[in-house]
Order: sequence, then structure tokens, then C-alpha cells
Amino acid sequence: MEQTKKDYIRSRIITVPNFPKQGVSYRDLNPVFNDPRAFRYAIDSMLELFPGKDIDVIAPAEARGFILGSAMAYRMNLSMALIRKEGKLPREKISFEANLEYGKNVFEIQKDSIKPGQNVLFVDDVLATGGTALASGKTIEEKFSAKIAGFAFLIELSYLNGRKFLEGYDVRSVLEYSEP
Repeated sequence: MEQTKKDYIRSRIITVPNFPKQGVSYRDLNPVFNDPRAFRYAIDSMLELFPGKDIDVIAPAEARGFILGSAMAYRMNLSMALIRKEGKLPREKISFEANLEYGKNVFEIQKDSIKPGQNVLFVDDVLATGGTALASGKTIEEKFSAKIAGFAFLIELSYLNGRKFLEGYDVRSVLEYSEP
């Protein structure tokens, strides 16, 4: 039987038990990025999540979202609005706080990277609790007067119920993990 793109990507993801803390099953995506075929399949699969959708800007979240989002923006000939951790962007920016799996973090987006009315696709590697995605989406809508075209993830940890916080949005993922 022929292996699908998704099966090939999944075969490269390594689950690391009890990392970064006891009871957590970490999905290590580095083997996907280290394998040209798996990386190509990952980007192709993410591009296939929103075919024909009107998108003006890719907004990838630090850090692995940058890897996926930059390849997608390149292939789609779109600009990027980087979502960075606090203190890493020069010039005028908008800051916001997000609740994460292991605490809180402050993120920033440069003020001139998204224009009012633009359709923005949020991109990240993993949908876990949904904190970064939700805070980013609300900030893009409220502070930039832009629209969220959707949320794109390489993998979704559905057992953490992050999707429920993104109700009303178009949320898509390439792979799903339903248990730790």
C-alpha cells in the first residue's frame, strides 16, 4: 500500500514522553524539518488546507510557525506579519498576552505589517490549548482592523481541546493526535 503524504509526515514526528515536564508528550517536529521530503510534504499539505481562500498576509507564530509560514508565504507570493516574543521586534509594535500550555507569554506584531481590511492566515506548528492562536487572532482583528481568514496548523493535539477556544473561526490542521 502506498504511503500518503500525511502518513509520511507522521512517520517522521517523534513523541518524547515527559518533556518539557512530567506528564507531557512533546511532538518533536525537527525530524520533519530535517527530511526534505517530509518538509516538502508538510508545506504542500498546509497549502492544501485553504485552497482558493482569499489571503493577503501570512501571520506565523514564533518559532516553528516561522519555518512553515515563510515557506507558505514564498509559495503563495504573500507578505508575512511575524508574531514574535516580546522584545525581539524593533520599531512600533502592538503587544498582547497569550495563555500557553505552561504559563503566559507576551507577543508582539509590528504595527505596519498588517493593513486594515486585509485577510490574514495565522500559521503555527501545533494547536494545543489555543492560547497563542486566540490571542493573536483577537489582536489582529481588534488592533489591526483586519480579518482572520483562518488558522492553519501542521498538527493538532485534539485531546487538549484548543479548537473549542477558536469556535467561529476556520481552523484546519494537517494531522491530529487524539491522545497523548
